Amino acid sequence: MPPADRFEWFRAAVSSDLMPVALSSEHTSDFRAEITNLELGTVRLSTFAFSPVVSRRTPAHVRRGDPEQYQLAWITSGAFHVAQLGREALVTGDLMLTDTSRPMENTALAEIGQARAAVLQIPRSVLPLRSDRVDGLLARRLPAHTGTGAILTGFLETLLRHGPGCRPEELARMGAVALDLAGACLAQQLGTPDEVPAEARAQAMMQRITTYIEHNLGDPELTPQTIADRHGISLRTLYGLFRDRPDSVAATIRRARLERCRAELECPHLGGLPVQTIATRWGFASSTAFSRAFRDAYGLSPTEHRANARHDAGLRDGPEGFHRRANTRVSSGPGAATVPRQRDGGVGATPPGGDGP
Repeated sequence: MPPADRFEWFRAAVSSDLMPVALSSEHTSDFRAEITNLELGTVRLSTFAFSPVVSRRTPAHVRRGDPEQYQLAWITSGAFHVAQLGREALVTGDLMLTDTSRPMENTALAEIGQARAAVLQIPRSVLPLRSDRVDGLLARRLPAHTGTGAILTGFLETLLRHGPGCRPEELARMGAVALDLAGACLAQQLGTPDEVPAEARAQAMMQRITTYIEHNLGDPELTPQTIADRHGISLRTLYGLFRDRPDSVAATIRRARLERCRAELECPHLGGLPVQTIATRWGFASSTAFSRAFRDAYGLSPTEHRANARHDAGLRDGPEGFHRRANTRVSSGPGAATVPRQRDGGVGATPPGGDGP
């Protein structure tokens, strides 16, 4: 968009997508901005990146148009000075909550580049907390890197990265999770976690557990018992959290480990790394158990999968790469082609014992 038109575009977009406001900036001649929206059913997740700007929402603006929302903003770059209900806060890197039904003033600051924020727009009617209690959190800095705040922002970051590839019904389910986590985060800040419905508390615990699993896949001692002990819950409670999920706790761990191994087997930069080294790195203590689990999950052995990945990479490299790798394709089942054994340890070399180094 031509530079002369950018600020007016941004002002119109904010007033229509968020709420009526008065915007001003010292950068109207070279203003830069970007807005994205992710519809999540009941809630919406938006991202805003823009040059420094001042936003004022007066009582007249509220009367003109009110989406009746709480807006929970995660400030990812720059700083925001927010004022509402007679309180003021300077927020950078953390969360802040505002209410569209109340006048407010925000100033976005950025020493270099643009201020950036991810905003979860939550209808007031669906937040499972009393509005008079929530008022106490408006225009305050809420931690984004500890406790339930870290769980929430971690989930929002994943949504922003992978959400555009999800179907609408999947996004609606993710919106319900985001709402539960936001409610748990705000209730924790109020010091009243019991005020949040049990389902929301369970969702927050589930997010903590899945994050813990992702960060500890390489530990061969990662078991349902260690997970339960680490989170201060019983095994029965842990199994209950996974009751409505497609995989059990153990199956979730195994599937995540296999996905990491599969990705590394496909990586050309790790082509010289023995299969068992990859398996051990992701928590498989037994090469036999790893090979069996991999074949059960993907229909071929780890060595065969690596050879197929090299073959596919050869096709992408063009005719020369195709001819170089044309005879390395591996399939399983009757009549399948096999990779010729090579004494020099090249592609397809299979030592005694199958999938070992």
